[in-house]
Amino acid sequence: MSKQYDAVIIGAGHNGLVCGFYLARAGLNVRIVERRDVVGGAAVTEEFYPGFRNSVASYTVSLLQPKVITDMRLADHGYRVVERPISNFLPQEDGGYLKLGGGLERTQGEFRKFSNHDADILPDYYDALETVAEVLRDLALKSPPNVGEGLRSLIAGASQGWGLSRLSLEQQRDVLDLFTKSARSMLDSWFECEAVKAAFGFDAVVGNYASPDTPGSAYVLLHHVFGEVNGKKGAWGHSVGGMGAITQIMAKVAAEAGCEISLEAPVEHVLVDGDKVAGVRLESGEEIAAKRVIANVGPKMLYERMFDSADLPQDFNRRIRGFKAGSGTFRMNVALSELPNFACLPGEGEHHQSGIIIAPTLDYMDRAFLDAKREGWSKRPIVEILIPSTVDDSLAPPGQHVASLFCQQFAPELPDGRDWDGEEGAAADIIIDTVEAHAPGFRASILGRQVLSPKGLERKLGLVGGDIMHGNMTLDQLWSARPVLGHASYRGPVKGLYMCGAGTHPGGGVTGAPGHNCAHEVIRDGGRFGRFTR
Repeated sequence: MSKQYDAVIIGAGHNGLVCGFYLARAGLNVRIVERRDVVGGAAVTEEFYPGFRNSVASYTVSLLQPKVITDMRLADHGYRVVERPISNFLPQEDGGYLKLGGGLERTQGEFRKFSNHDADILPDYYDALETVAEVLRDLALKSPPNVGEGLRSLIAGASQGWGLSRLSLEQQRDVLDLFTKSARSMLDSWFECEAVKAAFGFDAVVGNYASPDTPGSAYVLLHHVFGEVNGKKGAWGHSVGGMGAITQIMAKVAAEAGCEISLEAPVEHVLVDGDKVAGVRLESGEEIAAKRVIANVGPKMLYERMFDSADLPQDFNRRIRGFKAGSGTFRMNVALSELPNFACLPGEGEHHQSGIIIAPTLDYMDRAFLDAKREGWSKRPIVEILIPSTVDDSLAPPGQHVASLFCQQFAPELPDGRDWDGEEGAAADIIIDTVEAHAPGFRASILGRQVLSPKGLERKLGLVGGDIMHGNMTLDQLWSARPVLGHASYRGPVKGLYMCGAGTHPGGGVTGAPGHNCAHEVIRDGGRFGRFTR
């Protein structure tokens, strides 16, 4: 080993870059090592067909924390997000459609096509959701209370529970519903129209290998609505230049703060000396000495593939083996000669700038999950289409387009000994057939495609089981139990080991919160560096 770093961060995904920035700004000597030849992790933009570029995995913006945006001065370096004119567009099986977003009154007008009751109750539903979402926003940049830390954990728990205690009884009931009920059960208590319930229920299965009937799926719905775009709460948008534009800016800012970033530097092993970490060994054989090792990879990747089990407590090893990962996600990017023409709403329009959701009912979503459990994937999958080239002409040649297809439900491991390497083409064809049924001519417009099955997502991006969340967002793997009870405050079971990825609170999505919070804990543990001061 040569010089010793104050911290080495495994993975230059967005959380690793955020963590590195805050640590370097506080005066620590930081090196970030990245296995790929580009920074960004799952938030990268690549040319996947000649002349066509798109976000490879993560594909839309809402959850990135405003504090991170401000502290890193991302806007000063070119960060720009274009808000969707409407949130979502859902073609229906009877030939109709539903649009969601564009303001309360406009959405109510859409709902009245289906149900006056649902239109009238919508403001109350939004108020209930926003109340709980505000609690989550408040908790996102706070380290969860860590069981086993005595008085400190009691104080943290009481402090973070104060926001809930101030809610009315009715609001506390809404919190309980959203954290424990299935999406269907929760939505059934509000709405009567199946199309309306599907419009909201889709968020409950994004990155969630589960049915909308699964208890706890209502929380996943909530997790996707506590973000904001350009100060507008709950909005979603497109990062100009794709998601990779965000992480390229973050890398520049982190480097300017003093971070050393090494590409094509995959970590083989975390080095342990007695009861504390000593650094990492790369696959090249290089050993990097560091007082702290900070992992921006998922818990399964970190503890099952980068550690000797003898270096970890026996019970902890067992808990990590039981940690659930696998989001049921299949990603495609397609180069298009023209925009898709939807039979229910022909011609070009604002719906092409929204999330186009092919999942018309909760029953449809439930069948997709049951098919995947039985056969490996659904014959009628859940598909969200985004066409970012409608608002960002840097992604495709003039008159042509790129589309992101985010698809659920696809089993992390196929039954009957089958392997995704031999099946992903057939699964991709099923996805295209699903879109074709609503937009005739879609298949003929495809010039090229990039296909990432769950196995492909793991191989390319290090997402074990293809899990875009680094681990299931279930009640037993949230807040103080993420990833394991007793290690929720971004600290691992070995002295000097920290975690800053989506496998920690508050979970998945491009938020920057785990990176921010982990850095806070590292700096506090360092004592002489104090809290964030600049």
